[in-house]
Amino acid sequence: QVQLQESGPGLVKPSQTLSLTCTVSGASITTNYYYWLWIRQPPGKGLEWVGAATYSGSIYYSPSLKRRTSISRDTSKNQFSLQLSFVTPEDTAVYYCASRDPWGYYDYWGHGTQVTVSS
Repeated sequence: QVQLQESGPGLVKPSQTLSLTCTVSGASITTNYYYWLWIRQPPGKGLEWVGAATYSGSIYYSPSLKRRTSISRDTSKNQFSLQLSFVTPEDTAVYYCASRDPWGYYDYWGHGTQVTVSS
């Protein structure tokens, strides 16, 4: 069974960098044609796509967050990570990692982790 688990600090100060890691079990992040995603949901708002790392190592970012976002992967640990720099309270959200299968379905999700930006 495929499982995704987010980990990282729940509280980040403004102007600092938010760092999260998603550990994947039950599947390899190099599985052909799979995308590994970061998605967030601010309080009272809808889901927002943050970015993705593909099975081959390509990285994609939301245009609105691109300047502050870095996504990487560690195939030896079967993990992928998110760094969001210069955070503000508007970056407060539940952050999810998820997978997208070759047919475009978001088939597996982590439970989500609350990240609050506050001094």
